[in-house]
Amino acid sequence: MIKGRDIVVLSIQPWDIKIGSNCKNIATEFSKHNRVLYVNPPLDRITRYKDKNSEQVQKRLRVIKGKENGLLELQDNLWNLYPKHLSESINWLSPGMLFDKLNRRNCRLLARDIREAIDALGFKDFILFNDSSMFLGQYLESDLKPVQYTYYMRDFLIKEPYWGRHGAKAEPQLMRAVDLILNNSEYYTEYSAQFNPNSIMVGQGCDLEAFDDTNDQLEIPSDLAAIDGTIIGYVGSLTTLRLDLELLEFIARQRPDWQLVLVGPEDENFKNSVLHELSNVQFLGNKKPEQLASYIKGFDVTINPQVVNDITVGNYPRKIDEYLALGKPVVATYTKAMEMFNEHVYLGHNKEDYIVLIERALQEHNQDRAMLRAGFAKGHTWQNNVAEIYQAINQSLKSKNYATSPSN
Repeated sequence: MIKGRDIVVLSIQPWDIKIGSNCKNIATEFSKHNRVLYVNPPLDRITRYKDKNSEQVQKRLRVIKGKENGLLELQDNLWNLYPKHLSESINWLSPGMLFDKLNRRNCRLLARDIREAIDALGFKDFILFNDSSMFLGQYLESDLKPVQYTYYMRDFLIKEPYWGRHGAKAEPQLMRAVDLILNNSEYYTEYSAQFNPNSIMVGQGCDLEAFDDTNDQLEIPSDLAAIDGTIIGYVGSLTTLRLDLELLEFIARQRPDWQLVLVGPEDENFKNSVLHELSNVQFLGNKKPEQLASYIKGFDVTINPQVVNDITVGNYPRKIDEYLALGKPVVATYTKAMEMFNEHVYLGHNKEDYIVLIERALQEHNQDRAMLRAGFAKGHTWQNNVAEIYQAINQSLKSKNYATSPSN
C-alpha cells in the first residue's frame, strides 16, 4: 500500500473521454489513499481546428484563453488538469531534428503547466505515473524531477500507424530512462524488459459490478430471447483489426445448428462480409454498456475470435473477465497474454480447435464450473490491480533510496 503520497498521472486519454479508461480507474483507486493530479493531454493545433465546434475543444480553448481555470477538483484527493498551452501537431513530420526540437518544446510547455498545478496544490516529492504518453513524457523527469517515474504499457501502440511513425524510437528511449515499467500482460513485460530490466507484469483491473448476476437480476433482452437454439456469442466492437472474419464464417458454416450472435458496432469489412448472408448468424447491433451483461447472460458459450497480429498478440482482453464474471464458458484464441486464463478458458490455436472446444464447453458446463469462473474473474478488481502497482513502485522507491543512501 502507498498512502499519503502525491501522485501525478499523465495519460494519452483525457479525463473527459467518452469510453472506459484503465488510467482513470487507476487514478481513482490511487486517490483513495493519496493526492492525485490527473493531467489531460494538451490540445494540439490540428484538433483545435478539426474539432473546433466540439465541447471538449471549446472547454480547452476557454482554459487556454484564461476564461476558465484549468485545474478542477473532481472529488476528494483527485484533481484534473487541462493544460493551458497549445501543443504543436508534429506527428506528420519526418523523424529527425525538427520533430525532436518541436517535441521538446511541447514537453517544456506541458511541464510548465504541470509545475504550476502541483505548486498550487502543494505537491511534494511526487510520483509520476505515465500512461503510454511516449512523446510528451520524454523530458518530464528532468523538467519536473519526480522522486519516482513509472511508465505504464497496456497496448502495443507503436504497431499502430499514428504512434509507430515516431514511437518506434521514442518509446524505447523513454523506457530506458524511467525507473520502472508496468505492464498488463506477460507479452508486454518481455518486450519492455529489452529496454529496462525493471519491467513488471501487474495484470489488469476490471469494473465487474455490472456483470454480477448473483441474485439472478439480469433479464435476457427480447431480441436475444427470440433466437432459438444454441447461442454462441460475442460482445464488443466488430472490427477486422482485431477479429478473425474467416474464423467466424468457418464456425457458422460448420455448425449450422448453432446460432452465432454478434453484439456490437461493425466496421466496413464486417458490414460487407458474407456473414450477413448466413441464416445462423445474427447481428444485434450496438448496445449501451449497461446492457451488455444481459446479452452475455443469454449466451450458451462466449467467444473471443481474435486475429493474432502485432496489435492483439499482447492485449489483455477485458471482455474475458466480463464473460467469466457471469460464469460463462469461454473459447478464445491462444496468445501469450491469454496464458493466465488457461485454467478457466478453452484456448484454441486454429479454426478447427474452435469447433472442438465449443462442443467441449457445452458438454462440460455446470454450476460448479460457473462459480469457479466467476470467482476467478472477480479477483481482477482495480483494488487488487493497484495493490500490485503499489508493490512495484514501493520496490522501485526502495531501490532508488538504497542507491543514493546505502546506509538506508
